Amino acid sequence: MALLKFILVTFLVIYIIRLILRLIFPVVLKNLFSKAQQQASQQHQQQQNRQANERQEGDISIEYMPPQPKQGNADKLGDFVDYEEIK
Repeated sequence: MALLKFILVTFLVIYIIRLILRLIFPVVLKNLFSKAQQQASQQHQQQQNRQANERQEGDISIEYMPPQPKQGNADKLGDFVDYEEIK
């Protein structure tokens, strides 16, 4: 009798779990797919924004870079000899 009761309870538990999974699983999958779709959409938007911000071909921009002072003392660097090519 105990074995029959165990088998009956086991089948009921499995049936209830299957029923719950059939109700919950689609909702969970729907949420996962919508999140993945949103992330893909955001990445696409970011990529389009980056491409829009890039310079067009043929555009020229000159950025001024102030000369930086040399570090160290030039006197301590040694003598400078001009190089002349001899033919």
